[in-house]
Amino acid sequence: MAYRGNGGGMGNMQNIMKQAQKMQEEMAAAKKELEDAEVLGFSGGGEEGDETVVVYMNGEKEINGVEFGSQLSGMIDLSDEDDVAMLEDLIMAAINDGYKKAEKLYEEKMGPLGNSGGLM
Repeated sequence: MAYRGNGGGMGNMQNIMKQAQKMQEEMAAAKKELEDAEVLGFSGGGEEGDETVVVYMNGEKEINGVEFGSQLSGMIDLSDEDDVAMLEDLIMAAINDGYKKAEKLYEEKMGPLGNSGGLM
């Protein structure tokens, strides 16, 4: 005797496709939020506003700018190798600070979408 289903499998497939499309839309919206977000990485200062280096990036970890604080200009002599090394360290520290913050933002936006059951 042959099995004759009631077509319920097709309905399940349609539901799965709708869920996948919804998830794609949610992921695209979250990615757009990350691209539009501004994350600041700091180094050199003990408090906000007292930084020697600020790195601007988005939630996708794309660096959009670097800014040096006014107190830095009196501290750095670009002809002194030690001062240049210190400036390089300050820039890297600000970038790493920004990356940590961008990673946290990424996890907040994309983390809930990562458990999609392998649909994406």
